[in-house]
Amino acid sequence: MSCIRHLLTIHQTDWSVYSALTTVEGLSRWWTPRINGDPGEGGTLRFYFDNYYKEMQVVKVEPPKMLEWRCTEGVPEWIDTVITFEVIKRSEDACQLLFNHDKWPPFTRLFYQCNYDWAMFLRSLKKYVETGNGHPYPNQHAWDVSETFVS
Repeated sequence: MSCIRHLLTIHQTDWSVYSALTTVEGLSRWWTPRINGDPGEGGTLRFYFDNYYKEMQVVKVEPPKMLEWRCTEGVPEWIDTVITFEVIKRSEDACQLLFNHDKWPPFTRLFYQCNYDWAMFLRSLKKYVETGNGHPYPNQHAWDVSETFVS
């Protein structure tokens, strides 16, 4: 099985990051604005992207440290993949986010594209939590060249 991994430092509280990951409002500000469902443990969230969607079962929540989803609907390669966000507090105003997207089928073109896309969306998450303005779909690539993120 293939896995996508990312690690980033976010200069904000662990609770701020966790809220951006576990509320419909927060998710809509950095991933895609069209979301519905229940973000609580055992709930289901549906994320819309143009003419398709991804549906995630919320498998586990551990405030403010961890969130786990399992994809139940979407493109075939995503079905039964597992996404985890682990928030590690480093100080009163900074934390690290460990992101894993596990259980992919052997490497495919979509795997490589999603690895890149997750990097862009996680950058959007960081910007949203730090400044209040993310770049959710379809604008995840619309970065001002003067914007830099040095951790």
